[in-house]
Amino acid sequence: MRALDSRNYRLFFEGQLVSLIGSWMTRVATSWLVYRVTHSAFLLGFTSFAGQIPIFFLTPFAGVWVDRWSRHRTLVVTQVLSMLESFALAALALSGRITIPEIIALVLFQGVVNSFDMPARQAFVVQMIERREDLGNAIALNSSMVNGARLVGPAVAGMIIAAVGEGYCFLLDGFSYLAVIASLLAMRVAPVPVRRARARMTSELKEGWRYVKESTPIHSVLLLLALVSLVGMPYTVLMPIFAGTILHGGAHTLGFLMAAAGLGALTGAVTLAMRPNVLGLGKIIVWSASLFGAGLIGFGFSRMLWPSLVAVAGAGFGMMRHMASSNTILQTIVTEDKRGRVMAYYSMAFQGIAPFGSLAAGAIAARIGAPATIMGGGALCRAGAAWFSWRLPLLRRAVRPIYEELGILPPLPEPPEL
Repeated sequence: MRALDSRNYRLFFEGQLVSLIGSWMTRVATSWLVYRVTHSAFLLGFTSFAGQIPIFFLTPFAGVWVDRWSRHRTLVVTQVLSMLESFALAALALSGRITIPEIIALVLFQGVVNSFDMPARQAFVVQMIERREDLGNAIALNSSMVNGARLVGPAVAGMIIAAVGEGYCFLLDGFSYLAVIASLLAMRVAPVPVRRARARMTSELKEGWRYVKESTPIHSVLLLLALVSLVGMPYTVLMPIFAGTILHGGAHTLGFLMAAAGLGALTGAVTLAMRPNVLGLGKIIVWSASLFGAGLIGFGFSRMLWPSLVAVAGAGFGMMRHMASSNTILQTIVTEDKRGRVMAYYSMAFQGIAPFGSLAAGAIAARIGAPATIMGGGALCRAGAAWFSWRLPLLRRAVRPIYEELGILPPLPEPPEL
């Protein structure tokens, strides 16, 4: 918990924890509302696609913005806009007039907001902590916070939906944003000189892309993360089908499944936060991606609730350790002037590529069934882990000079003269 010694990060952690519980409630309520009204696997996938596709197209431009402008002010604006979107969902749902096109339009709007929020949030972490050596701990605590909320939010959402309907989940989420907005406004942020545009946005986009492409560790980490997000993460989109059709449950079953995945992810993030440094994270990425794939395969096979809960908990554990380890490595080795753009590509790989997987998973599940779709994705995740394991020695050689410069590793002794 050492990153919480930094006042600004502690404020952010406390406010964001409340807000994220509301966000997970909205995510579950939206999925259940779409499934309850349509019973369509394709529309479940399409709704998720609409919420994430802006991240794919807009995040690279947002990364340039984040490198140029105040990350703190950007986050205040994105949180206010997210709050308004939740209140709009609540007003429509509680009035009984909400339609699928309206849900998709509001989810699309939230995706545009997230395109700027995600890279700003990732790049702002290093400004909130007072000691650079606490960066890895802060990233792991961020993951713990997300998944602590993921544990509580879906379970609460399931009970609220069963009792009074989806609209109250949206309403509570809107009020929850007040906590994170208040925490951001209470921060004492040291003024950072605004970097005015030195070149056209397209030139800075190309510069960021070239930096990612020429760094073997960075583009390898991003490629595996993109694959896992594409073929593995759509399991969350198909979760209502498992809850309602495969396991013959209701909204509370969906809440339990989402909470089990959150419990596994929270456990993974907490164990990662206990690590003293970044050494060995490459091997963790391999085993975590492989475990995520194995959890998905087990979930696809299961037809009973308890084995399904165990499988999604294992999948959540693997996915979170993979994501957080990738984030920590990238944040450690990236140069400061390109941090926003690299974290934009990280957001793009983690969230921006997922809508294509969601859309494909919805269409494939409509043809071959949700279980077979999930098991195929799990098998591909394990294949990606094997590829990364094969490249790991090359990546270690490329990262070692950076770790030596940062003092994480001692320099290698000079070879003796002949």
